[in-house]
Order: sequence, then C-alpha cells, then structure tokens
Amino acid sequence: MTESIEHRDRAATRGEGFRAMMRGFPTGVAVVTALDLDDRPWGMTCSSLCSVTLDPPTLLVCLRGKSPTLAAVVDRGEFAVNLLHAEAQTTAELFASGAQDRFDRVPWHLDGDCAGPHLRQDAHAVADCWTRTPQPVGDHVIVFGEVYGVTNGSRCRPLLYGLRRYSVWPHS
Repeated sequence: MTESIEHRDRAATRGEGFRAMMRGFPTGVAVVTALDLDDRPWGMTCSSLCSVTLDPPTLLVCLRGKSPTLAAVVDRGEFAVNLLHAEAQTTAELFASGAQDRFDRVPWHLDGDCAGPHLRQDAHAVADCWTRTPQPVGDHVIVFGEVYGVTNGSRCRPLLYGLRRYSVWPHS
C-alpha cells in the first residue's frame, strides 16, 4: 500500500514539474477547426502544434482525447489550423473555454477548398490538412496533418502564449 501511495506522490510531483516546465516554453497559438459528419463546426485552441516535414508538408497537433473537435477531425478526415495573430486573444480564450456558441460569436469562412472553418479576421495564416495517423498518447491524441493548402492573411504579428499569459512577438 505504501509503495502505491509513494508512486502516486512521485507521479503527481513529476506532473506538476512538467507543467511548470512547459509553462516557461512560449508557443504560438492556433485554433484547430473541423466539420463533423453533419457539417457542424467544431474548434479548439491549441498550442501543442509543430511542423514535422516539408516533403510532404506535414504538421502535428495534440488534441484532448475526449474532444468533439478531435472526433470531427478524425471522422471527417480533414481539418484547418488557424494560426492566430496578436489581436486575436479574445478568440483564443473563446475557443479554449468550450463555449457551445463559439462559432456564433466569431466570423468564419468555409468554401469548397477549406478543410475546416477559416477564422480569417483572427488568423495570420491557415493550413488546410488531410488527417493522417492519429496516435493516442495518454489523455491526448497526436494528429498528423498533411498540408494541402495554405492561406496567408494579415501581416500582424503572431499571438504567443507562455507563463500562463498571452503576449506578442516583439518588434525587431
């Protein structure tokens, strides 16, 4: 009995240390969007995102395992990654909140070439991706996305997140 309690204490301490470490690693902020099979839009704020390879152009996103956005990404087989600009903190917070009416509260665009809703007013760039190789890890799923389209929008600086706060890329 003592061993399992000690093991849980170490695991909790390790988890807290890991969270503290990752808070100090600033990242860009994105909203991952997709349509479910009934054409309902889903989306969530994501800072766990990176490029994987240029040939073929591929990125990865890490999404919560029980997320309806993840279900739409996997079921539909495609998704969009909206890289938010510095003026889009409110949108980042909205899509992190889980509010059911989030798509009623922001302008979005979808045409035949979009893999998911594009948040044109809030994104400095959008990548349209085919879903490749979802890989469960712990309570999240890593989703690889093969990029088939890129839309570059505003020339605004990117929105950043770190140390539990939003920030802006500094002027050079």
